[in-house]
Amino acid sequence: MTADRLARQMAFLVEIDKLKQVLRRTITVNDDRNENSAEHSWHVSLMAVLLIEYAEDSGLDLLRTVKMLLVHDLVEIDAGDTYCYDEEAAKDKEARESRAARRIFAILPEDQRTEVVSLWEEFESGVTAEARFANALDRLQALLLNFNTRGKTWAKHGVTSRQVLKRAGPIGESSPQLWEYARALVKEAVAKNMLKP
Repeated sequence: MTADRLARQMAFLVEIDKLKQVLRRTITVNDDRNENSAEHSWHVSLMAVLLIEYAEDSGLDLLRTVKMLLVHDLVEIDAGDTYCYDEEAAKDKEARESRAARRIFAILPEDQRTEVVSLWEEFESGVTAEARFANALDRLQALLLNFNTRGKTWAKHGVTSRQVLKRAGPIGESSPQLWEYARALVKEAVAKNMLKP
């Protein structure tokens, strides 16, 4: 280990602390404030640990999935969080996030940069079993928070059940049981007037 390597690793760790300042539209369950992206990354990573038994692919690499979930939103430090139902903001999301990835991940030593970039790209592509499960949990986490805050964010933005089900669709590609759970939440949210039909 060289002094330069350690300095780069520490610089990266300081840089990613900025993720705590990136606010999402979802609201935390108990204190009615916007969740930050670092909290989201922690929450969805723990979901992977606890819900791995529901992954359709029993050979899924949990450590790789958790790593993916921990790094997938780091680009938001520069790119900001793009609300999933904001079609206008989504138009340049990929370009903003690619620029952010180049700058932020370049702080790391080359071997670690290569790994983190690979994890981030794998998550974005959604091709591997690990990426599909990570994406499924990412969608489920937002749904869970929205449901448990009585649909405040949905109501504020006029989101419909059709939009939520479309957004949550990747859950079904990775876990039929979690998809069934998600669909039941949406149905209950509509029945309780937390979400427009």
